[in-house]
Amino acid sequence: MDQQLSTRIMNAVDAVFDDEVAFLSELTAHPSTRGNEQSAQDFMASALHDRGMEVDRWQIDVDDIRDMPGFSPVIGDYDDAVNVVGTQRAEQRKGRSLILNGHIDVVPVGPLDMWDTPPFEPRIDDGWMYGRGAGDMKAGLASNLFALDALSRAGLKPAADIFFQSVVEEECTGNGALACLQRGYRADAALIPEPFAEGLVTAQVGVLWFQVHLKGLPTHVAYAGSGANAIDAAIPLIAALHELEDRWNADDCKHPDYAHIHHPLNLNVGKIEGGDWASSVPAWCVFDVRMGLYPGQDIEALRDEIEATLQEAAQTNAFLRNNSPEVVYHGFAAEGYALSEDKSVTATQAIGALEGAHTHVTGTALEKMAITATTDARFFGLYADTPALVYGPKAEAIHGFNERVDLDSVRRVTQTTALFIADWCGVVEA
Repeated sequence: MDQQLSTRIMNAVDAVFDDEVAFLSELTAHPSTRGNEQSAQDFMASALHDRGMEVDRWQIDVDDIRDMPGFSPVIGDYDDAVNVVGTQRAEQRKGRSLILNGHIDVVPVGPLDMWDTPPFEPRIDDGWMYGRGAGDMKAGLASNLFALDALSRAGLKPAADIFFQSVVEEECTGNGALACLQRGYRADAALIPEPFAEGLVTAQVGVLWFQVHLKGLPTHVAYAGSGANAIDAAIPLIAALHELEDRWNADDCKHPDYAHIHHPLNLNVGKIEGGDWASSVPAWCVFDVRMGLYPGQDIEALRDEIEATLQEAAQTNAFLRNNSPEVVYHGFAAEGYALSEDKSVTATQAIGALEGAHTHVTGTALEKMAITATTDARFFGLYADTPALVYGPKAEAIHGFNERVDLDSVRRVTQTTALFIADWCGVVEA
């Protein structure tokens, strides 16, 4: 790219950056946990409308997407699940189209007394913005939007169509991104600024969520030996699942992108409930599990292996031997995705464009990494034949207490994104 043009664009990012920080703060103040995203989506829709985009705001209908590849099963309905897409049409379609995707939903905050300051009252301290979702991933939504603002400020327009997506459900199913595909949104490439410290994600694991439901035999605790404790029964089953986790992490089972990572697939028992009364042997127990999987692994085969593992472990419990554990799948049923395996000309060119933009802004080579989490990139890469570049700012304590994002990193990512758009889509004088 011409040096004068790149300098012009980077200076324009600097000129709008104070507005970007203010926008990010206001967006982070919306408590957009799953089911509560509507006010944040209203805010996003208004911002897109104010910029002259065609705004599509719709409620996701599960019946529209349940038979599509990549669908994850849900519990309940989607009466409160709303996506927002802003479309910026090119007057002269000379370049390649682009999806700028980000998720508006955030994870629960946990005990408020363990935060230094309230999670939805964002604050800035020593160059970091604190707040739930500031890093994961509202800073990415802001960088996408203000990269476009910077181009406009520089007197430029993309020479290809841009689709700005603000989606729900990324943290539990990904069905928000899937609904965008069902809605017909397609482009030559997608950029998703998840907070991975200005590195390009070349592979991501898949994720499988499931619940294990156990029955017991209740009795007064004075006669506990005559009952069957459903909570105690969960312990050997959890241990068996961790043994399965160890087998999946063995070197001879690893995907090539993860050969250098000691323990890429993580099993987490994230929630457990059971029983009704401290002096009664509990008649029921339910625990929720998250398990990772490699790109290319078949989800149905893994489910069979999980269920076989639980059934084998249940044989050690006299009551469960005749009252088998029930496995319920809900939430993530996400395949892994490896951008590294996409050898198409389009993917090579998209990665090259991002590499050039990153190096111009930072003066360093673009780091490439395999991550042990999942993102919405899989929908574009696996089901829409669209290379999905995951590249975003540095953040810390995502999903934890005192989540924060590095504002200098946000600035650099915004500059990189603006240069990438200019290269990938092309630009014309406004």
